[in-house]
Amino acid sequence: MGRIVATAWITLDGFVANVDNEMDWLLLGESMMTYEQDLVDNASALLFGRSTHADFAGYWPNAATDPNEDEGTRRYARRLGELARYVVSRSGKTAEWEGTTRLETIDEQTVATLKSTHDGDIVIYGSLSVVDALTSIGAMDEYHLLVHPVFLGAGRPFFTRRISLRPLSEERFDSGVVLQRYAPASD
Repeated sequence: MGRIVATAWITLDGFVANVDNEMDWLLLGESMMTYEQDLVDNASALLFGRSTHADFAGYWPNAATDPNEDEGTRRYARRLGELARYVVSRSGKTAEWEGTTRLETIDEQTVATLKSTHDGDIVIYGSLSVVDALTSIGAMDEYHLLVHPVFLGAGRPFFTRRISLRPLSEERFDSGVVLQRYAPASD
């Protein structure tokens, strides 16, 4: 049975992007990229909202074979291409990425089908509306927050509703980023 895991690069004050939707505050490093590779290596599927899917579809398929990319980036891109991919879109207007399945909505039946179809993690990058929908129906299994030591003061928040979380683990990276893993707290 698959688990749904949302991963997000986030600031100390809870934002995933500034007010202009920029992420120029990211602190990347080798250990954080190792986490990213391990995450997809242990996943069996990716789940996106329409916008994040378009961003990934516009970059990663080409990066897999681009000789200008380093081998680590190409390896990550190849793994993304191997995974089952789902995009949530009511309109059906999604970017082309061969092997991607469109889901019209997120509901309990759709989630049950996804989880029963996959043995590994179903990873969500960004896709705040999808994370919010899954959170609202109690379908999230884990949140992986890559907390950057940065305050923005304003921007796009990751969480848009009150949620209680149970800490699972914490890992510090060479860049100063701290990976905090959480599960929804039992009521």
